[in-house]
Amino acid sequence: MKFERTLAICVDMNGCPNRCKHCWLGDLPNLIVNDKTATKIVKLFKPFFANITFYSWLREPDFTADYKARWLKDNKLSTIKPQRFELASYYTIVRDKEYAEWLKMIGTKKVQLTFFGLQAMTDKYVGRKGAYEELIAATKILKANDIEARWQIFINEENKDDVSRLLDVAATHNVTDIFVHEGSCDGNNRKLYDIRINKSNIPDKVKPHYLNYDNILSEAECYALLKDDDSYFVPKNKDTIVIYITSDLNVYFNFTNPSPAWAIGNIIDDEISDLVRKIVALDVPALKFARNVKVSELVKLYGDPASDKVFSIDDYKMYLLNNYLDEQFNNKVK
Repeated sequence: MKFERTLAICVDMNGCPNRCKHCWLGDLPNLIVNDKTATKIVKLFKPFFANITFYSWLREPDFTADYKARWLKDNKLSTIKPQRFELASYYTIVRDKEYAEWLKMIGTKKVQLTFFGLQAMTDKYVGRKGAYEELIAATKILKANDIEARWQIFINEENKDDVSRLLDVAATHNVTDIFVHEGSCDGNNRKLYDIRINKSNIPDKVKPHYLNYDNILSEAECYALLKDDDSYFVPKNKDTIVIYITSDLNVYFNFTNPSPAWAIGNIIDDEISDLVRKIVALDVPALKFARNVKVSELVKLYGDPASDKVFSIDDYKMYLLNNYLDEQFNNKVK
């Protein structure tokens, strides 16, 4: 029996050049998954799903010397063509003069670049010296190839003044597509909870560029909305089921950062039929816990009714749930 829904398989085949302090996936190891293994993974799942879309990356796309051939292989492994999502490797943009031309050739019209302020802050949060200069250089290279650069800027209490100054830098480079946000609060960004931006401290200069500014909430506002909420926060797949496979071949949903509670299984260690069953039935420890703890209980356990830290309501629920999972499951797994 084949399931009619599309399965998107995203494999961390080549790792990432960066160790970003905001990365919602956390610090995954940079191991290499070879082409033979990637092909095997798709062959394992194909008998169970009517359509497969294959992506050879979780973090930095095209972070491999054979990015042209890899894109063709991704398409060949897929029954529904993978999307670009306006993402590209700025590491490769500044090191391979053919890359931007190739991006243009395959139809790329815009590429998103991520900043954390000016040079010192961006290099610190990317985890690599020279990252800021590379982002500026990538902006120029993209424009020279008639590709628009979109600047994504993460803000917190430590870099908020830098973010204001970065807007002036954007203007000098004629970058107009800019959005600022606090990021989700899982993975590495959950470790930055203590310096999460306070709603009252978002600079006025930044507000016009802040993503969905009119709808962001302080933690205190989230707490007030949820303290009597007797529903359950149970993430689920949309039309396409998306799974992430890390380089150690562990399988996760794309709901949040990989952790033991969210593990579906392992490509090598588990039978494919059981992996498929768990994927379709959403059978992982995290969701079993989620189905048995009300949102009101979570917010009273882990929420701060006096906090001005900024959240979207769903990101806040995930933050609360992951705190609960750490206490109830992750910290008990040896």
